[in-house]
Amino acid sequence: MRVDVHQHLWTAGFIQALRERTAPPLLDGWTLVLDGEPDYPINPRDHDVPHRLGLNRADGLGLALVSLSSPLGIELLPADEAAPLLDAYHLGALALPEGFGAWAAACVTEPDRSALGAWLDAGCVGLQLPATVLADRAGFARCEPLLRVLEERGKPLFVHPGPATSRNAPAWWAANVDYVQQMHTAHHALAAFGRAAHPTLKVCFAMLSGLAPLHRERAAARGGPDLAADPAVWFDTSSYGAVAIAAVGAALDAARGGSASLVLGSDRPYAVPAVLADEAGAERATAELLGLPTGLSCE
Repeated sequence: MRVDVHQHLWTAGFIQALRERTAPPLLDGWTLVLDGEPDYPINPRDHDVPHRLGLNRADGLGLALVSLSSPLGIELLPADEAAPLLDAYHLGALALPEGFGAWAAACVTEPDRSALGAWLDAGCVGLQLPATVLADRAGFARCEPLLRVLEERGKPLFVHPGPATSRNAPAWWAANVDYVQQMHTAHHALAAFGRAAHPTLKVCFAMLSGLAPLHRERAAARGGPDLAADPAVWFDTSSYGAVAIAAVGAALDAARGGSASLVLGSDRPYAVPAVLADEAGAERATAELLGLPTGLSCE
């Protein structure tokens, strides 16, 4: 079954929770207001569930995993501010119809392992965290209670770009500068600080980790770890095309002897699912990431 591990879909309850806020992140009508990026007009059709199901089916997707939009910065809010937004996100995402699944989200200012366990019990496939909170030793230590829950249950971590700091830059800047830098940093931080503490944690990086695996030769030349060799790391293809996907795939093949580790991720509604050269390999990799028999959904 073709699975997209990376989509964003805002349900009515989540939209209402954003509109009730008086400070960023908030929705003013259909305009998203953040601290670190220019105001962004949201297309309501992008979050229309029947419309999205139709798009997914047209792309041959049997399952799409939705996640909280980490650039909003909700995970970094004080716990009392984050709670209503997180509840609205989880309740809406888990109530989506067949064809959708959900990643859990968590407040990192006061990590709550019990709350994460409850959302995993309710059906979430794993946990998404912003790359910005996994950027150094202190970040991994702060998130340790959450990461332990994932390890104990054999559930994956999905690392997604977090809030940007480029409000006065062009609209395209954050996705091409902030997000790429964040993903590179988190990838290196996993090798430097996270892996020793969490040796069995499965980790999937969005957007090919900003092409971080292509830097394995430079890392080797400077005495660093092989960023492509970790067998418990996966990479989603979101926002990249055939050239970048092929290059990262070649680097991973060289590092792992052909073991599949690329999974389909689109970042819909901001991009569309790529057509992968090895769809069967992506299916196997996704099944391994999510702990599913090949060809079965997470229902």
